[in-house]
Amino acid sequence: MGAFDGRSIKKALAAHWLLRYRSTYLAGDFSAAVITTLLLVPQGIAYALLAKLPPLCGIYASILPQLAYALLGSSRTLSVGPMAITSLMTAAALAPLASADTATALLGAAWLAIVSGVVLLLCGLLRFGFLAQLLSRPVLSGFTTASALLIGWSQAPPLLGLTFAGPAPLSLDALQHLTWSPQAMSLGLATLLALWLLPRGLRHLTARRGLPHHWLQLLVRLLPAIMIAAATLCVALGNLDSSGVAVVGTLQTHGLTLDAPEFQTRLIADLLLPAAMIALVSFVSSLSIAQSLAALRHEQIDANAEMRGLGAANIVAGLSGGLPVNGGLSRSAVNFAAGAQTPLAGILSAAAMLVVALIGGDWFRHIPIAALAATIIVALSGLIDISMLRQAWRYDRADAAAWLVAAAGVLAFGVVSGIALGVATSVVSLAWRSSHPHIAVLGRLPDSQQFRNVERYRVECLPNVLICRIDENLFFGNVQAVIQRLHRELDRHGGARHLLLVLSSVSMIDMTALESLTQLNSELERDGIQLHLSDIKGPVLDRLRQGTLLKQLSGQVHASTYDAYRALDGSAAPDYMI
Repeated sequence: MGAFDGRSIKKALAAHWLLRYRSTYLAGDFSAAVITTLLLVPQGIAYALLAKLPPLCGIYASILPQLAYALLGSSRTLSVGPMAITSLMTAAALAPLASADTATALLGAAWLAIVSGVVLLLCGLLRFGFLAQLLSRPVLSGFTTASALLIGWSQAPPLLGLTFAGPAPLSLDALQHLTWSPQAMSLGLATLLALWLLPRGLRHLTARRGLPHHWLQLLVRLLPAIMIAAATLCVALGNLDSSGVAVVGTLQTHGLTLDAPEFQTRLIADLLLPAAMIALVSFVSSLSIAQSLAALRHEQIDANAEMRGLGAANIVAGLSGGLPVNGGLSRSAVNFAAGAQTPLAGILSAAAMLVVALIGGDWFRHIPIAALAATIIVALSGLIDISMLRQAWRYDRADAAAWLVAAAGVLAFGVVSGIALGVATSVVSLAWRSSHPHIAVLGRLPDSQQFRNVERYRVECLPNVLICRIDENLFFGNVQAVIQRLHRELDRHGGARHLLLVLSSVSMIDMTALESLTQLNSELERDGIQLHLSDIKGPVLDRLRQGTLLKQLSGQVHASTYDAYRALDGSAAPDYMI
């Protein structure tokens, strides 16, 4: 972590992609922009509806955010816009406003985007990129898996052409007023099956005909847009919207402007925690996507620049009537596969989306909600990651517990509470591990200078010397556990007159730990036992020289465990560090 550094910003601007742009990049950027826009339009509409907002919000959230990210972000191919996870989190945050009118929901969505953007922007300026580490892989996997299940469940009614007229789905009143459209269900299931089966058929055909793999990948990524267009054509030609098939309807387009939403203190205060969670999830998920794509071209991603880019993107999303945004996996993969070389592809795509927002109000009137639900469900299938739980269960039960807590929290209490529980579980697990450090009793491998754990190797031990290696930093949270373990080992080795602490794995000793070691030294000295230290790292030794432990140490500080062993064995002259 570091404070805001103006020189680092100037250095980043000097290396900005705009100043290094080449004319040879233009063809790839232009083609990628066209193809990505084909995917952005149905996704923007679908994710806005998922967030319980008007479809146009998704279109607006795909314009200025792309421009802002292109100017401040560090990825050359990340495509920024509405995403399923952040849309679900937006819907959950706005749920208390469900009884309010659309204008209040729009106001809440705008402030969610602005507050999360400000959080990200400030963190990026203060170089808080390390915050990505707050979400471990198991926590993120459990969160996304449960969120995907929640989203999939919420999309089941529109997929099947079901409409509830009661206060809530599955309530008795809702079931009594249930309506069903067989045509909508047919469109939804047909789209779902096509999106599920066609990629497998295309891969089989490609394998037989030897077609280029990258073209197959691009076609598979574009299948959702193709199927949405086909379903829309069916509705338009068959006039199905007049027979009960729910459609998007005419988009009430208007000029795109930057306008600060009405300031409501109570509303903003209620949205602070959800906005912070959205900011964290947006950053972590976007960073992982950006890093994966950058690795394919041997490029570097700056976590702090990503924070600034995503922060600016969310701020302008809120100011332009959109909803929270982040980097999208499918869109970014399409952008990459279509040949995007620089963020200019995102700028061109934003321009195309602006045209859609201005003149495309009636073009998307016949898009069936059932087909949009099918595309969302298929997109979510890749987020369900049970294999991570199995792997964590075999490797580390604490990580498996974090996965389960995050997933159960999302399913039981909602996305914000679920991710908070997952993070808390990881932090508690880390604190528990740090407070119970591993301590190994060492012995010497015969005829060598190597020392190993007496429980794992056949080693030689001196009868009057106890050698213990502490495999953790020493601080207020674990030093008492360390002292207690050392006393137990001394009781077990009743004849020990020397205790040698090997500090090769210790990179920090805080004031509380230093005082506890000083007290231990005094207690052992009264019992006729000398305390020795070895393998101290330079920075730790520098700090210890500022205290009283080394001055009062009953034993000596040795350069290595082997030097201490020979000195205490009497086979060599002492070789002290100080």
